[in-house]
Amino acid sequence: MALLDILEFPDPRLRTKAKPVQTVDASITQLANDMLETMYEAPGIGLAATQINVHQRVIVVDVSEDKSAPHVFINPVINAIGDELEESQEGCLSVPGYYESVQRPERIRVEALDKEGKPFTLECDGLMAVCIQHEVDHLNGKLFVDYLSPLKRNRIRKKLEKSQRANR
Repeated sequence: MALLDILEFPDPRLRTKAKPVQTVDASITQLANDMLETMYEAPGIGLAATQINVHQRVIVVDVSEDKSAPHVFINPVINAIGDELEESQEGCLSVPGYYESVQRPERIRVEALDKEGKPFTLECDGLMAVCIQHEVDHLNGKLFVDYLSPLKRNRIRKKLEKSQRANR
């Protein structure tokens, strides 16, 4: 397995829309394993392939306290269950150090392929639902800061750009 570099906002590559995975093969399984290792090391609870500059529809999620429940979603499709919205604090490995409130559907159904290419459906709510929606947004070229006001988003962008220049 390998640790992968995570792109940081405002890197334009984070805006690339990921393409569907055509065949779940050894390279996709390896990608998912590397993404899980990278996510745990970061540390985070979710990671989209877009964040590591791989523009395929793959996300990994593990919201367990002890890193014991890894989930891999290949070509995920989300549908809200009901009209209830939930507001929660979100952060992002690509927007390090920032947490803001975002409103999302409270319950979702996600259809995807697993690491072996087998289709499955999962219904969830709470942190798992928030995390999956957040990561699928990445696959669509969207970041959680896009839900914020332009003023907040620009303030975060400017602070991260300054930090990135200082770290070069």
